[in-house]
Amino acid sequence: EDPSLERHFKGHRDAITSVDFSVNKKQLASGSMDSCLMIWNMKPQMRAYRFVGHKDAVMCVQFSPSGHLVASGSRDKTVRLWVPSVKGESAVFKAHTATVRSVHFSSDGQSLVTASDDKTVKVWTVHRQKFLFSLSQHINWVRCARFSPDGRLIVSASDDKTVKLWDKTSRECIHSFCEHGGFVNHVDFHPSGTCIAAAGTDNTVKVWDIRMNRLLQHYQGNAVVNSLSFHPSGNYLVTASNDSTLKILDLLEGRLLYTLHGHQGPATCVAFSRAGDLFASGGSDEQVMVWKTNFDAADYGDVLKTQKSGTSMDGTGHALVEMGCGVHLKKTKPQDSGRSHEQQEETSLANTLEDIMERLDILTQV
Repeated sequence: EDPSLERHFKGHRDAITSVDFSVNKKQLASGSMDSCLMIWNMKPQMRAYRFVGHKDAVMCVQFSPSGHLVASGSRDKTVRLWVPSVKGESAVFKAHTATVRSVHFSSDGQSLVTASDDKTVKVWTVHRQKFLFSLSQHINWVRCARFSPDGRLIVSASDDKTVKLWDKTSRECIHSFCEHGGFVNHVDFHPSGTCIAAAGTDNTVKVWDIRMNRLLQHYQGNAVVNSLSFHPSGNYLVTASNDSTLKILDLLEGRLLYTLHGHQGPATCVAFSRAGDLFASGGSDEQVMVWKTNFDAADYGDVLKTQKSGTSMDGTGHALVEMGCGVHLKKTKPQDSGRSHEQQEETSLANTLEDIMERLDILTQV
């Protein structure tokens, strides 16, 4: 069954810039050039909240991992943290000296990374909104910055045509990916943390393995790609383009699965829900749309299960690395089913961390 349009939200008065689901999928946040942030309630009978506070266009929005906060960045150079309830209270902090293009919470919800037209990436503590440090090697506007799933790395995308990978602890740039032929609009980490995908004005989406800094996949479109989002299984990627389409890419097969026409005019932003059964998109047409993925549940249900039971965390990463060679993700049986899931998760986490430490050692030596 193909992806299908589920809901349609109207209320913004200018182009949508950003969309994000809360963890429980009960709420959807959107930011717009109309300077407002909207919180849409997925229950049909519930009203939407309109948050007013930013003095200029809202460029980016994101729910915190707990869902108790929403961060937004604006052309008014500030970042706001909102409580997504009727009152819509917010804490505001003067974040940058130019437009804030991107906000992103670390997966533990403790840190926030912001990116700006002042050419810097900044990291903050969430609870006291305290500034920690700046990363400043980009030589043009920074459009997007994201924490890795384990919070140790940061990736940033810029109009200087580079994607930079940073070590959060040493605050150094580990690698610059320079293969884009145009500005880089958006970048994100694969759920396994081993790869990144970037979208650009050169009409491409590129996927790199960050362990070998090797280009794995390259998708050539026919319009500027504004935004992308990984499915939580790590097997699919959805993109939003200036030709008004959303595209779903199958990363294991390395091919285009679906092209969706919903927006009139450029599709500006797109995001999967945390469970992957829905995705939302926004456009210059002031519309926010919610789509049902309708992927065959068997496609990624198994993958999610193996990831959750902690048996094949690395398997997913490797499957992606090898997708160029046509190796498919093997469905792994939970080993040693006698042990509880918690124990398995802990051991798997410990193994993953050891693995990461080893890799970081190698990186530092290199």
